Amino acid sequence: MIEEMRLRDLGVIAEATLPIGPGFTAITGETGAGKTMVVTGLGLLLGQRADSGAVRAGATQATVDGVWIVPEDGAVAERVREAGGDVEPLGDGRAELFVGRSISSEGRGRASVGGRAAPAGVLADLADELVVVHGQSDQLRLRSAAAQREALDRFGGDTVRGARDDYRRAYERWRSLDRELSQLTSDRDVRAMEADELRAQLAEIEQAAPQPGEDAELATRAERLANAEELRIAAASAHETLSGEGDGPDAASLLAEARRVLERVHDPVLEELSGQVADLGYRTADIAAALAGYLADLDESGPHELAAVEGRRAVLATLIRTHGTLDAAIALLDVGSSRLAELDDDSGRIERLTEERDGAASALDDAAAVLTAARAEAAGRLGAAVTAELRALAMPDARLEVSVSPGAESANGRDEVSILLAPHPGAQPRAVSKGASGGELSRVMLAIEVVIAAVDPVPTFVFDEVDAGIGGAAAIEVGRRLARLAQSSQVIAVTHLAQVAAFATNHLSVVKANDGSVTASDVRRLDGVQREAEMARLLSGMPDSDAALTHARELLSLRTEVD
Repeated sequence: MIEEMRLRDLGVIAEATLPIGPGFTAITGETGAGKTMVVTGLGLLLGQRADSGAVRAGATQATVDGVWIVPEDGAVAERVREAGGDVEPLGDGRAELFVGRSISSEGRGRASVGGRAAPAGVLADLADELVVVHGQSDQLRLRSAAAQREALDRFGGDTVRGARDDYRRAYERWRSLDRELSQLTSDRDVRAMEADELRAQLAEIEQAAPQPGEDAELATRAERLANAEELRIAAASAHETLSGEGDGPDAASLLAEARRVLERVHDPVLEELSGQVADLGYRTADIAAALAGYLADLDESGPHELAAVEGRRAVLATLIRTHGTLDAAIALLDVGSSRLAELDDDSGRIERLTEERDGAASALDDAAAVLTAARAEAAGRLGAAVTAELRALAMPDARLEVSVSPGAESANGRDEVSILLAPHPGAQPRAVSKGASGGELSRVMLAIEVVIAAVDPVPTFVFDEVDAGIGGAAAIEVGRRLARLAQSSQVIAVTHLAQVAAFATNHLSVVKANDGSVTASDVRRLDGVQREAEMARLLSGMPDSDAALTHARELLSLRTEVD
């Protein structure tokens, strides 16, 4: 519930604090005093669109801050923590949630949730869990087919919600299979072309049988064969120098002589050096042998081998141009076969998916039938309950019906839900927006909320002049119903009728003042004689009229009749 709300520079309100709390809070005041700004401020806290025109004239920005009491571990607290904020535990399973919203005269806005800056969308998410707002224009909700269906589903409770959840799961499965099947069918030609192209690529790769790193090895081999004569001269010269096969002194003989000289003397250092010279001799012999093998390989090679190497490189170059790298071509062999099998199995997949989709469609039909039956049963009970409420709201001859008829298929079912009203005996039920006057529509809306709240309570209801267009006995019954609604939810009502305000447990008055240049407003909590005077003003426009005061006291006594 809303514990407190603070407004600054919003509309005509310079600065005001609204102590709200539990129960039924009535907000009254003279025309133009800023009562509706209270609802506007609340709307800002609930994430509604900000309008820079709401900033008080001469101010740079308007701010609204609110304190909510929420369950410490409920869905609201969890959403706040997801947004980076937190709630303040009160020690009894409840917690305080601080929210704020500001809007500059230039149109820029900021929001905070649980002490942290957050997008206004987070406030809107919280609003879905916290508040139902009925403004003067919100009677349009009753004209929305979606809102009427949602009202019925709320009233239907767990039975309808469970059937709706089962239907939605069946609907999502059917839609997923149908989408996959449609895509597969429409793409059949494209997939056939992909299969043909993939089959040709795999055949080309399999015929070439490339090996990892083969292109680099062939490049090295081709360069060697192309420079074979130059390489042969270099290798032969080096071999002669190391092995002694030439006319001059060779490295092997010189190293052998050095070793013999060092071995003739006895000195630890020279002995170690002699061993190193011996190692050099062995390594020289190994290198000379390697050079001999290299020369033999070159001698065996010829122009025919170079042609073969270049031909193989041309084959691999074709694969590289197609696939980017040789490794990519080799990798395609690993994954391409399974992809080709998948593409070649289109007919089988279409047949299997068709069977699955038909089965899902049958399950969807069953779920839709269960949901329709649950809604139809709930519709009868809702119509009867609201009709009874309307009798108590000075509409004794009115009859409300809730029609459930076949409609377009959607994620919410196949039902078209319509709330119909027959305001007089013998009248044919018509859409509630067409069959009711403004005052009647207000009472219908209130009756529906009272009935639904009995089975699906909302933490807070806000009514902005729900009593528009009514008076007398009907207004008294509206006040009585708001008081009854406040037994299970917090109720805040902006009203201009004493008959409604009389039933409030908390009466706030928005008082307009004028210092000659700036219009401002303040909010006062009324009790005792102050409340009687405000009630008298609402009744007659004269707060000190004895007759009006007597009538006010009589109305206030009605509050004790509410259970």
